[in-house]
Amino acid sequence: MLTLIAFYPLVKAEAQTLSAKEIVQKADEKSRGITSQGEMTMTITRPSWSRSVTMKSWGKGTEYAMILITSPAKDKGQVFLKIKTDMWNWVPSIDKMIKIPPSMMVQSWMGSDFTNDDLVKESSVVKDYDHKLLGEETVRDQNCYKIELIPHPDAAVTWGKIITWITTKSFDTWKVEYYDEDMKLINIMNASDIKRMGDREIPVKLEIIPVEKPNNKTVLETKSIVFDKPIGDDFFSQQNMRKLSQSTR
Repeated sequence: MLTLIAFYPLVKAEAQTLSAKEIVQKADEKSRGITSQGEMTMTITRPSWSRSVTMKSWGKGTEYAMILITSPAKDKGQVFLKIKTDMWNWVPSIDKMIKIPPSMMVQSWMGSDFTNDDLVKESSVVKDYDHKLLGEETVRDQNCYKIELIPHPDAAVTWGKIITWITTKSFDTWKVEYYDEDMKLINIMNASDIKRMGDREIPVKLEIIPVEKPNNKTVLETKSIVFDKPIGDDFFSQQNMRKLSQSTR
């Protein structure tokens, strides 16, 4: 016990010496892992209706991402692939591979309040932005670093500014505000429901709320996820998109 008590201030002191960029990087690496494989449910809520989409996802660093839609029936078998800065959508109902241009990354993903960029994380919160520590704040009982992210002038990003709150204790991204190029607040993301998933504890519920659309929201819940299990680069291919799609039939 004495050893732990003596060690804790050292851990806290180390955290306080981190730069804003290093804090963002630690949070980003924790949520991604070296690789990840998970199952999720996304619930889209609108004033007069709601619907749920279930999916499987695979990711490797910042370069590769794959998402397979497993329900509802009308969307089942759709696959999204990101390799570096390129993104494709395999649509089995029309037997067609669609290339998603950079201009579409800001568009809604599957009719939700998430953008294409949000789901496959084409832009990098570490590499594409300048970071400024604005201080510390308590958000929903969690002490957080408050950090402003301004995109580099030449960065191909969706947002004009991001403000993020990252927990000081465990480096979880706890809240995010997304602003457009005119510095107008567009979306707010709140994370919650911290659970142990494999070797780490992470928030398993992400809620996106569009500021100017009352009673609209999208909730993404992670049902299971495995980090750092090896995945070959060749898994992330257009050929494998079709194979994954066929596996849902």
